[in-house]
Amino acid sequence: MDKFIVIIPARGVETQLTGALRSLRRRILTPSISETKMETRGFHVKNHEAKDLLETVGETFLAGYAYAVEARTPVEAEERLEQVPRRFRGFAYEGAGMGFGVLDGLPFGGSRNVETFLRGRGDDHLYMVYVGIGWAMARLPRFRWPSSEALDPLLMWLVHDGYGFHQAYFRTREYVHRHHREPRFPWPAHDPHSYADRAIDQGIGRALWFIGGTDVDQAVSLLEKFPEPRWADLWSGIGLAATYAGGAPEEELVRLRERAGRYRPQLAQGSVFAAEARIRADLLVPHNEVATRVLCGITPERAAQISRETRPDTAAAQGGLPAYEVWRQNIADQFVSLGGVTS
Repeated sequence: MDKFIVIIPARGVETQLTGALRSLRRRILTPSISETKMETRGFHVKNHEAKDLLETVGETFLAGYAYAVEARTPVEAEERLEQVPRRFRGFAYEGAGMGFGVLDGLPFGGSRNVETFLRGRGDDHLYMVYVGIGWAMARLPRFRWPSSEALDPLLMWLVHDGYGFHQAYFRTREYVHRHHREPRFPWPAHDPHSYADRAIDQGIGRALWFIGGTDVDQAVSLLEKFPEPRWADLWSGIGLAATYAGGAPEEELVRLRERAGRYRPQLAQGSVFAAEARIRADLLVPHNEVATRVLCGITPERAAQISRETRPDTAAAQGGLPAYEVWRQNIADQFVSLGGVTS
C-alpha cells in the first residue's frame, strides 16, 4: 500500500498563508478607488468642498468594504471601522455591510457574516448595513441573493434602497437619465404590493444628491425629469442624503425646501430617517442639526423620536401597503400637521 505523507505547515507559516489569502480576496473583491472620483462618474462638481466631501464618502465606503472582505471575523472588521472619523463612520459601516453581503453570496465566503456582524457593533448601524446588503445584491448573480426571510421584514426595504443607489451611481445613464425601472423586481419573491420599485426609487433619490454634487438646482433638475408619480419617493431620498451626508449650507437647504413644494413632507421624512440613523449610531454632527432644523423645523433628537414613535409594532401589511411604507407615510403626516415644512 502506498503511503501518503501529510505536511502540516508550522503555525506561523499557516497564519502567513491565511493572511495572504485574505489580502488577495480584498484585492479581487474591492472596487477601484477611481470609481469614487467625480470625474470618473461624470457627476456635477459644485465646488471643491462638495467634491472633497463626496469623494471622501466614496473612499470611506470602499475602506469599510475592504475591512469586511479582508477580516478574519466581523469583530476584527469592527475594530478598524471604529477608527473612522465620526462624520464618515456610517458610510464605512455601509461599505462593510456590502462586503459581508458579498461574502455571504460567494461559495467560499461563508454564509452568516451579515448575521454575525449585526449581533455586534453593526447593530448600531443597522440601517446602513441593510443598505449595504442592497449594494452587494447589485454585484452578485441573482441566484446568490440572500433570502428575504433572513432579514427584518420591516426594514428589508432598505435593501432595495441600497440597490437603487448603486444602480443610479454606477449605471447613471440607464437609471437616472433614461429613467429605467424593472417591470417586476424579483426580490422578495412574494411581493403582493409590488412595492420594490418604490423602495428602489428612494435609493435613486439619495443618489441624485451625489450625482448633482450636492447642488440643489442640479439634483432637483434631475429629479423633475422623472415621471411625476415617482417624485415623492425621489424627494424622500434627497432629504435623507442632504441630511445624512450633507454638503449644502443652510441657505442652500432653505432653497431645497422651497423647491420641494408640495413634496416637503416627503423631503422631511427622508431627513427624519437620516437623523434616526445618525443618532442610533451616536454619529450626530453639526450639519445634521442644520439640515433637520431647515427641512423638518425640529432638532435631530426630536426627528429621531418621531421615527421611533411612528414605527409600526408589526411588519404586517396595513391597508394594502407594507408596514414600512405606512411608517414613512405616518412620519410625513407629522409634518403636514406640524406645519414646520408647509409655510
